[in-house]
Amino acid sequence: MPEKPPIVLTIAGFDPSSGAGVTADIKTIAAHACYGVACITAITVQSTRGVKRVEAVDPAIISETLDELTADLDIAAIHIGMLASGKVAKAVADFLCSPTNRGASGAPNQIGRARLPNIVLDPILKSSSGAELLDASGVKLLVERLIPLADVITPNIDEAATITGLEVKDLEGMKVACSKLHDMGASAVVITGGHLEKAIDLLSFKTSRGIEQEIFRAERQRSNSTHGTGCAFATAMACHLALERGLAEACLLAKTYVTAAISHGHPLGRGIGPVHHLYRMGQQKRAAGSGSEN
Repeated sequence: MPEKPPIVLTIAGFDPSSGAGVTADIKTIAAHACYGVACITAITVQSTRGVKRVEAVDPAIISETLDELTADLDIAAIHIGMLASGKVAKAVADFLCSPTNRGASGAPNQIGRARLPNIVLDPILKSSSGAELLDASGVKLLVERLIPLADVITPNIDEAATITGLEVKDLEGMKVACSKLHDMGASAVVITGGHLEKAIDLLSFKTSRGIEQEIFRAERQRSNSTHGTGCAFATAMACHLALERGLAEACLLAKTYVTAAISHGHPLGRGIGPVHHLYRMGQQKRAAGSGSEN
């Protein structure tokens, strides 16, 4: 019997173009040999040309979905993406703190982080086209309740600037923002700098010795297939944590995956195209084909 894959839950919006959101997350989870389950927080009208409309899902449905999934399945990691509204953010925070659900250990616990492991929070505030994806009450709840519950948060430089109120335009600004995010309750932070000239990501995490930081550098990809990079990175990190990899290794492997997914992207649509979440399938086909000829 094949080994059971870790189950990764994504809590995020629905992007009908499948470049971001739950459908993209499921592709990313599959690419990492995990099993993906999902709870949709919002329906959007969007394409590669941008977000046209956002409708939050009824928070009661979100709560019931999350309760049902965790009562039935042993969740090894959770990715939290777009939340849309304060009501949705509250439903997710209440769920993470609920003592009635069980995590992969099978034991209930009063504290969300101990009960459900490997919570990766991607604090999505705006789309790349400028549409608001979380209202003001949602941002407040994200800061006050969700950041302290997460094992790692993965803001880009713009999101880090908005949350902290600081200017974040270079590596030094990223370091200062990480310090403030720790003060706000974050255990570990990855600020992604894909919009910088050099694609620098900064990992900052608390240890018994204090705050430790690691810098991950890569050449910036010159590509029009970059829609969904933040979702792919955060979800890939959740997968690697579910596979029991350390935080630094998970960050490095997630960055490597996103870089390759961008470089293999196809020019789809008339706007910003998606990354190629399943590029490894093409590599496997080519490898199988070359093997059959020998």
